[in-house]
Amino acid sequence: MAESNFIDYVKIYCASGHGGAGSVHLHRAKYIAKGGPDGGDGGRGGHIILRANPQFWTLIHLKYRKHVKAENGSPGGAALMHGKNGTDIYLDVPLGTVVKEAETGEILMELVEAGEEKILCPGGRGGWGNDHFKTPTQQTPRYAQPGEDGVEGWFILELKLLADVGLVGFPNAGKSTLLSAITAARPKIASYAFTTLEPNLGIVSYYDDRSFVMADIPGIIEGAHEGKGIGIRFLRHIERNSVLLFMVSAEEDDIAAGYRTLLHELEQFNPELLVKERVLAVTKCDLIDGQIERELQPQLPKGIPHVFISSVSGEGLKELKEELWKALHK
Repeated sequence: MAESNFIDYVKIYCASGHGGAGSVHLHRAKYIAKGGPDGGDGGRGGHIILRANPQFWTLIHLKYRKHVKAENGSPGGAALMHGKNGTDIYLDVPLGTVVKEAETGEILMELVEAGEEKILCPGGRGGWGNDHFKTPTQQTPRYAQPGEDGVEGWFILELKLLADVGLVGFPNAGKSTLLSAITAARPKIASYAFTTLEPNLGIVSYYDDRSFVMADIPGIIEGAHEGKGIGIRFLRHIERNSVLLFMVSAEEDDIAAGYRTLLHELEQFNPELLVKERVLAVTKCDLIDGQIERELQPQLPKGIPHVFISSVSGEGLKELKEELWKALHK
């Protein structure tokens, strides 16, 4: 089976450049028998810099680049010549990338703005040449500073998709079908569980050229926060969504219980997810009639807007867009 192009987790080794050594040199010229110190400073080692690039949406370009090393700074020279700085290395990453220290798991930085640049490994400072160490009593110092070492280590880069609306639901709840119905995205759709094995993004058109981004997250099952199923791999993507659209199929025996199960999984993974705006979509309503919809109304969870939809027939999709737009602008 072909390997997926969606890579949202990589572990890489990065090492910035060492600083160049300062120069030990005494000025010598015709008719100047004993010139003073004129050793130049060493150059700075190259930085390793992360840059948020909106044209990237996966980390696949870094998957096979396991070792990244920047150039060392050059040593200083005579006549106060400054050593050349090491060349910086830029690593482009998608918006929403989180960087962690591999050994401790400590979060070091996040990149969420287009064009944002952050230094992951600063280059070592170049050493001072002996010109800096002359004094009235020590006029010909014959020593200089060595360059500082660079920074190195293993780092984990995780991607959390940036989207306005995240789809939350059990496998086969109709998330991919909805995404294909109201956006130009074409996710894989089939009648078995876990059809979606990676997140998909689509742009939903609203009135007057307004739009918002929707993310289809692979299905969550009960116990996902404990590592069951595949949902735990993708729950972190939900953290970046402004609004959560809970999707429960009309085929469920208890829609409210299904909603509570999904909510519980999110709460166990990250309680802060509960403060996000929520909308409930009861899907596959082409399988039931209006009478059953009216009977289901009292059973639905209170305090959350809900819409009965069918991505196949188009029922309720206009109303769903309106509810999502209102939730996004609360």
